[in-house]
Order: sequence, then structure tokens, then C-alpha cells
Amino acid sequence: MEDALQPAARADARPALGSLSMLWGFARRYPGRIAGAVLALIVSSAATLGIPSGFRLVIDKGFMGGGDISRWFEYLLLIVIILAIASALRFYFVSWLGERVVADIRSATQANLLRQAPRFFEENRPSEIASRMTADTAIVEQVVGSTVSVALRNLVTGIGGLIYLFALAPKLAAMLLLGIPVILLVLIGLGRRVRGLSRASQDRLADIGSVTSEVLGAMKIVQAFGQEGREAARFDATVESGFATARRRIGLRALMTAVVIGLVFGSITAVMWQGALDVAAGKLSGGSIAAFVLTGGLVAGAFGSLSESWGDLLRGAGAASRLHELMTAAPDILPPAHPAPLPSGLQGAHLRFEDVHFHYPTRPDQAALHGVSFAVAPGETIAVVGPSGAGKSTLIQLALRFYDPGSGAIRLNGVALPDADPAALRAMMAIVPQDSVIFAASARDNLRYGRWDATDEQIWEAARAANAEAFLRALPQGLDSQMGEGGARLSGGQRQRLSIARALLRDAPILLLDEATSALDAESERLVQDALGRLMQARTTIVIAHRLATVRAADRILVMDEGRIVEQGDHAALVAQDGLYARLASLQFQDAPTV
Repeated sequence: MEDALQPAARADARPALGSLSMLWGFARRYPGRIAGAVLALIVSSAATLGIPSGFRLVIDKGFMGGGDISRWFEYLLLIVIILAIASALRFYFVSWLGERVVADIRSATQANLLRQAPRFFEENRPSEIASRMTADTAIVEQVVGSTVSVALRNLVTGIGGLIYLFALAPKLAAMLLLGIPVILLVLIGLGRRVRGLSRASQDRLADIGSVTSEVLGAMKIVQAFGQEGREAARFDATVESGFATARRRIGLRALMTAVVIGLVFGSITAVMWQGALDVAAGKLSGGSIAAFVLTGGLVAGAFGSLSESWGDLLRGAGAASRLHELMTAAPDILPPAHPAPLPSGLQGAHLRFEDVHFHYPTRPDQAALHGVSFAVAPGETIAVVGPSGAGKSTLIQLALRFYDPGSGAIRLNGVALPDADPAALRAMMAIVPQDSVIFAASARDNLRYGRWDATDEQIWEAARAANAEAFLRALPQGLDSQMGEGGARLSGGQRQRLSIARALLRDAPILLLDEATSALDAESERLVQDALGRLMQARTTIVIAHRLATVRAADRILVMDEGRIVEQGDHAALVAQDGLYARLASLQFQDAPTV
């Protein structure tokens, strides 16, 4: 986890293009496509270099030799046809690989993200992760589907062209070769700086995505408090920061391109000058110098383009390293090698907290729980109340093993939670969170999240029990109606009832209710409480609530304050103690004596 929080340090420690090895790991799954791309690349490069040879034959054998000139033009035309076909095949195979590799990377990254514990998303912003999954993969797609192919083509063409130049005129080719080490030194020296700026540019792009997501998701609050101007200014500052970084990267790449092209074409010009003198002296034929000039131009263009490809490859390496961090991040919560079995029936769910101490990873100096101990017997309903920040919801987080306690133990039927498979543990629990989570999918899929194989009859039964049937049937397409992002098409109470129906459908032996009725009006709350009362029978239930009217019927009430259990008992006994619960009850019930 610590490594994931230090991307820049680790990126600098890698070789310039070391991160691209990850892409090769995905691409090599498709050897047939790679072979096709390589073969097409070699043929297209050979055909490209064959064109100067064709012109040499046209001049020396056709014009100068007095032979059948049409024959040599036919040879040249055949080379052009081969070049066109090979280039088309290369484009197809390489583009296919680019799309396929990016799809595989996205799937692998998402699969690893789904394994991460909540701590990971507290320390790594989801909006930045989303940027990596979109912007960075787009860069990787460009690298795999274009840049690598172009770079290899230019490299093969350049090397092949140099060999052909030595065959035509060794002295001139040797002169041309002297400039290549200088060009490579420029590429390597400036390339390192380009790589650093490329990664910084991607980080700034992620910041832009993060600010955009945050502001658009809170648009009602922004407008309600009249903060449009401030948010626009904050966004402009983020954009300008990104532009400044991109400007430095572009400027450096422009300098690198200018230096490389100047060196390449300067060398070509000097060599051509000497070649012209050799033709005048009769040391070279007209066809040979024409072929040398054309090939020299191809070699110059190939090595000149390598500077741009190098910059793109460095940018791709930065994007690949950011994706690699997400793909290889090790989750904090892992199943043991040999998980202890847990019961799957409704009976026998016994949950126990034993002297549990806990600090949230993002708040290491502030204890969330201090020595909390209690047990919930099978079929018992425990209510947990207390002021905000007392640690009530933390109990549910730990019961689901989203976190492990710093000390103490939590056991389910005598099995310590770290000894059980987290998936098996969570399969025994149904939760209704304080903030209802509704996916941008159909109502049916949102309800089936509780049990994916549920029939429509079972879905309607759960919706009926949660008092959600009426509004679901009123939707334009019923269960097939789309809920919108975050359940935008539903009211707060409707979202909460949908969440309760999802938990009802799960039919798990342990029920966790975190402010489950907080968004309901009085009539809906009464109906849902009746449904929850039936659901709680024979189930181990933990109810978290601020509104004490919803927990008075619990078998036992735990009162928490500052991470400790300070009182426990039933409603009447706690009121008689005249402690914290009694004070909370008097504050809530004095204005609503009839509740």
C-alpha cells in the first residue's frame, strides 16, 4: 500500500521505458496477431526501401541503358502495391492489438480494484482512479496501436536503409553514420526530462477530472450557496496548472524534434554534397546517386520521426506505470490460505466483539473504538445509539471486515473474522447503509444486487414488504426503468426503501441497519418497521440509529460515546439510569411526545 502512495519515486527508479514491459505482458497473449503485425511491418519496410532501388533500375537500366523502360516501371509499380497491402495489414493488426490490450488492462485493473479494502479508496481518490482508467488507457492505446508500430517501422527502415546505403556507396554511408551517436545522445538526454514532464502532465489531467467530478456531483450545494464563481476559478486554476505542465513538455519535445531533425538532415545535406562531387568525377552512376538520395531521405525521415515516437513512448511509459500501480496494489483484506468454514443457514449467527480497539488508517491519532466488548446472540436485536462520531457505524464496518481492528477480536460463531473468507462472511450479512447506494441501472438490477438469481415474483415480494411496490409500479417501464446516476430519478425516501428491499431480498442470517429509516416519512417508516420486524425474527440484527423512537423495541440497547460503550440495557432501564441515553431521549421526545 505504501508503494501505491509513492508513484513518482518508483517511476523515477525504473528505466525510461521499463513500464512498457507491462504492455508486452498483455500483448503476448495474442502471438498470431503479433506475428502478422511483425511480418507486415518487415514487408512494408522492405517495400519502402525497394522504391529507391526501383528508381535506380529505371534510371540506370531504362534511361541510361537503353533497355525496355516499361519493365522497370512495372517492377516499381509492383513494389508500390506490395507496400500498400503490407501497410494496410500492419495497421489492422497493430490497431487490433492496441484495442485488445487496453480492454484487457482495464478489465485487470478493475478486477484488482474490486479486491481493495475501503482504506485504499480513502488514500487514493476515486476520481483520480477514474482518470487513470480513461485518460491513461487512451494513451496506452495510442502507444500500442500506433506509436510502437511507427517506431519499429522507422527503426527497421532506418537500419535497412543504412545497410543499403553502404551497399551503394560505402564512403558516403560512413560519413552519414557519424551523426547517429550524436542523435541518440540527444534522444536519451532530453527524453528523460520529457518522461518526467509527461507523467506530471497526466497527474494534472487527473486533477482536472477530480475537480470536475466533485463539483458536478455537488452542483445543488454549489448553486445553493452561490459558489459558482469560486468553483469556476478553482477549476480554471487547475486547468492552468495542467496547461503550464503541458506547455513545458511540448516545448521540450519541440526542442528535441528540432535538434534531431537538424542533425539528421544536416548530415544528409553534407553527404549529398560529397555524393554530387563523386558523380561529377564519374565515381558514381546517376541511378546510384538517385537511389542514395531517396534512401538517405527515408533514413533521415525515419530517424527524425524516432524523436517524436520516443516522446510518445515516454508518455506511454508514464501512463503505463500509473495503471501498473492500480493493477498490482495488494489489498489489505485477504482471505486466509485455508479459510475456516462459516454456517450458511439463518440459525446460529452469533457475533461477538472482544476488547476491540480501532483507528481509521486516515486518522491514526484519533481512536474510533476503545476496548469495545459485546455479543449478539442468535435471533437477538441489538440497537446502538449515541451522538455523532461515537463509533456506531464503525461497528458495522468492522463486522463486515472492511477493516481489521488494531487489537482485540471479532468472532462469528467462534471463528475470528481474519480466519474466514471475507466473501463467505459477507454472504451471511445484509446491510442497509445510511446513504443509499443506487446504481445507474434498472430497478430490477438494483434490487437483484441483494440476490442476483431472484425471480420477479421474489423481487416484487421484497418491494412490497419495504413499501416500495407502489412507486416501482408507477415507473414508466416498471422494473426495467433506469434509475439514473445515484438514483437521480428517485426521491430520498424512495432510494432508501429500494435499499431496504434489496436487503430483504438477500435474506441473510445477519442484518445490519445503519440509519435504515432515516429518510422515510412517518407513514412509510411505520410500514417499513413492520416489515423489518418480521425480517428480524430468527436473525442476528444490529440497528444503528440516531432516532431513539426506532430502537425502543430492541432486545438490548448499547449506548456509545467517544468510541466506548457507556451504557446498555432496554429502553425503560436506560431511561431510569438518567445517563446519556436518558438525556438523548428527553431531547428527542420532548418535542414529539406522541411518537
